[in-house]
Amino acid sequence: MGKIKVGAGLTQATSLLQAAGLTSARAATSARCIVASDRWGIGSHGLMRLPFYLERLQAGGINPNADLKLITDLPSLAVFDGENGLGHWQLQSAAELAAERAQVNGIAAVGVGRSSHCGALGIYTAPITAQGLVAIIFSTGPAVMPPWGGRKPVLSTSPLAAGIPTNPPTIIDLATSAVARGKIAAKAQAGEELEPGWAFTAEGAPTTDAKLALAGMLAPLGGAKGYALAVLVESLTGALIGPTLSKDIPDMFASSQDALPQEIAHFVIAINADALTVDGSHDRLDQFAHAVTESGGRMPGSNRVDPEHLNPEDEINVADNVLEQLQTWAERLHI
Repeated sequence: MGKIKVGAGLTQATSLLQAAGLTSARAATSARCIVASDRWGIGSHGLMRLPFYLERLQAGGINPNADLKLITDLPSLAVFDGENGLGHWQLQSAAELAAERAQVNGIAAVGVGRSSHCGALGIYTAPITAQGLVAIIFSTGPAVMPPWGGRKPVLSTSPLAAGIPTNPPTIIDLATSAVARGKIAAKAQAGEELEPGWAFTAEGAPTTDAKLALAGMLAPLGGAKGYALAVLVESLTGALIGPTLSKDIPDMFASSQDALPQEIAHFVIAINADALTVDGSHDRLDQFAHAVTESGGRMPGSNRVDPEHLNPEDEINVADNVLEQLQTWAERLHI
């Protein structure tokens, strides 16, 4: 495992994405979201993923020239066609718009369909909680999880995130599978075994072999309850926003599918926290957070740095093989 400074990671990721066709602004936004995942200790959604994005950009599975095409424009609801663009800058834009409209209307929802993988969802709560708003975010991906009692993958890891405007913000970020698939991929690259109960082979047999699991299926978080949450996420993203259900989304980790757009859907909701009360001004969020810490616990995500204001001097851990892959890409793209 190697260590690099955040600033170096940002510079390298921005340069690579720009060389692959993104505008400088969109490359910088996407790079920040990627490196922020590493800074949060979520390496499975950080620079480890960048070579996969670059392969898909080169092959045509991600459109570097995509824009956000407005499909629905109502005071509290906007829906965009992402034209198969990279998910990071698209979801960041959606979160910023949701925050802006919720300030005016009390609540706002923004959907982005026909997009691509966006990394760790919790990153996108920041532009919403920074405005004192509540954030709720859903996304989808390729099917890797069977229905409860089923034997074929129908659901993605069905991630969801929420941000509560405490100080520091409370950030809830989880997959509804027993583990995020990026974690499986990271362990497969490192040659490490999985925890029992995380995954199945393609034939449905339990496995601790990360490579077999990557080609197989993941177990739902908490059994039937995790499955029910995954149904909620799939319904609000792939089914309603679309245009593609998880069962038909190409797999980022299958190189043979790099030229196929994923057509992933994201959904953001922002709520005016100050207006969400029956008794006027109060400090109950602070009371709640204090009660948690006083009991010996901590609020989820309260130890995470602000993903929109990263310290370039901070260090992040990046696997040696990922650093090698990024160097190969730098040479390949003539950087």
